[in-house]
Amino acid sequence: MKAKVKPKSRLMKEVGETIADLRRLGFIDKRKQRSIKALDLKPIPQYEGQQIRALRKRVKVSQTVFASLLNTSASTVRKWEIGAKLPSGPSLKLLDLLDRKGLDAVL
Repeated sequence: MKAKVKPKSRLMKEVGETIADLRRLGFIDKRKQRSIKALDLKPIPQYEGQQIRALRKRVKVSQTVFASLLNTSASTVRKWEIGAKLPSGPSLKLLDLLDRKGLDAVL
């Protein structure tokens, strides 16, 4: 089950096209283009309760340990899993990192 990802903003699409045009016209080299494109981060997906629970079970940790990994409280993780709250900010970024890279990435 994959998290929902918001589409790229119109602004980021325009920035990408501008970078490609600058490269094509010779104002920046391929190396610079790659370093600028590396800054174009994908939007962080939103996680729902069942996805958070599935992720926690996939890494085989309790709610308390999971909360510690995400630097939040066990009650917050509980509320996420039942759908009473949604993660945001750094917690959302850590969930995405944990989902994509695994437990070693957040330890």
